[in-house]
Amino acid sequence: MAAPLQTAAAASFLRRSPSGVTVSVHVQPGARRNALELSAVGVLKAAVTAAPEDGKANVAVLALLAAAWRIPKSAIAVKQGAVARNKVFSVTGEPGALESRIGEWIEGNG
Repeated sequence: MAAPLQTAAAASFLRRSPSGVTVSVHVQPGARRNALELSAVGVLKAAVTAAPEDGKANVAVLALLAAAWRIPKSAIAVKQGAVARNKVFSVTGEPGALESRIGEWIEGNG
């Protein structure tokens, strides 16, 4: 059964911050393919082929998020969990516009 569609504002992985939004992501490094998906319980999961060494997986996740949400890579940074599988990324920009972009992705992929 497919997960119910969520709006970006209601997504559990997304929080507004003074400078934009923060995004909680569960990362699976060393995966067979790069993929970004939203689980049935609202957890954002990123699978990347990059190895979890020297920040390679973090860079791959950053690129995956930027491509999926059509935002510049320079607007995204690891805020917490640089060496953990559960990470928090900060995304700089106008929160409403970012929520709208992420909401479009959720509608197409949720």
